[in-house]
Amino acid sequence: MKNIYDDIKSRKETKRKEYNLIRNSNSSLIHKKIKLRVKSALPLLLNKYHVEGKYICVYWPLKGEVDIRFIKEINNQKIALPSSSKSKGISYHHWSNDQLEIDSNNIPSPKGDNPINPNDISIIFAPAIAIDQEGYRLGYGGGYFDRLRQKDLWFSIPSFVVISNNCISKKPLPRGRWDVPFNGWISEKGLHQIEATK
Repeated sequence: MKNIYDDIKSRKETKRKEYNLIRNSNSSLIHKKIKLRVKSALPLLLNKYHVEGKYICVYWPLKGEVDIRFIKEINNQKIALPSSSKSKGISYHHWSNDQLEIDSNNIPSPKGDNPINPNDISIIFAPAIAIDQEGYRLGYGGGYFDRLRQKDLWFSIPSFVVISNNCISKKPLPRGRWDVPFNGWISEKGLHQIEATK
């Protein structure tokens, strides 16, 4: 007999396939529009949440994800990239001009053993396959962001998904008790903020 965990897992897998097809059909023009929206939302988000000297966390884009690495070139901001480890989860590290190395999920990430303390981060931008109206994100199934953001200090950091509008689900996505909502998203239609509660 299927338990609840297996049922949620299989429903998520179905949604992943569905939204991956949608996401992979997006044109480069959609990505370009989203990047422009990220650029225009950034001053507003920095003004609201950013503290001088703290980090903005971005991500290294995989297939289908919007490339927001240009944030590194804006106003000499301190930028961090995630490093994921199948045993230790996700941690953020200063993104310098040094060469990146491949983490355990084959994603380029900064070298170094000194992860950034959540107190030194002001905003997190994350990729997603889909997100629903309440801010629950559908990722790749590793649970990295949810495990990280279950910790209160991490949950308190304003966190936004960068995504195309056709991957924003009008209905609630399947979620487990371990899933944690994001504070909103940026799509080609602009910035959408929600009051996320744990």
